[in-house]
Amino acid sequence: MVSTLALRLFVALKTLGQTIESAVKDEEGQTLAEYGLIMAVIAVAVVVAAGIAFRDAITGAFNSASNCLNGTTTGCS
Repeated sequence: MVSTLALRLFVALKTLGQTIESAVKDEEGQTLAEYGLIMAVIAVAVVVAAGIAFRDAITGAFNSASNCLNGTTTGCS
């Protein structure tokens, strides 16, 4: 009776250990995180490139808005 109980306990612990080990070795979430980091780097690069490419247009728009708010130009729309 005691040996049967010990054997069942051993099997249960071994099964639990295998379940934990398989969960730790699962790399699906790791791959997803890597793809997420790559997408974040690409998004930052696109935003920086757009800022550089449209620098003059952005500066002009802010200067126009600033002048309009200061009242230095007339007919702002």
